[in-house]
Amino acid sequence: MDDLQIDPQQVKQKIDRGEEFVLLDVREPWEHQICRIDGSVLVPMGQLPARAASFEEAGDVVVYCHSGIRSLNAAAWLRAQGIEGARSMAGGIDRWSREIDSAVPRY
Repeated sequence: MDDLQIDPQQVKQKIDRGEEFVLLDVREPWEHQICRIDGSVLVPMGQLPARAASFEEAGDVVVYCHSGIRSLNAAAWLRAQGIEGARSMAGGIDRWSREIDSAVPRY
């Protein structure tokens, strides 16, 4: 579980290289309306158990939330379900906004 987190810079590099992975937003719909990372899929935490099977064949799954706490829990839970490529983006979309894309609103 040492590799349960990934830095926003590493996520940006994956995007820039055109790597295939799922960028999973586990925030609530109202948060997603404020800001999001392009290409992400919204599945709020409460809906994750019902939708987890859809990520079984995904390979890499990068999970993010606002600050990285929910996504860390979600990534650990996904791994426990057998989705070995699940990782949490450290610092969430707040860190993404500060370090990668300042056009993403902070809240």
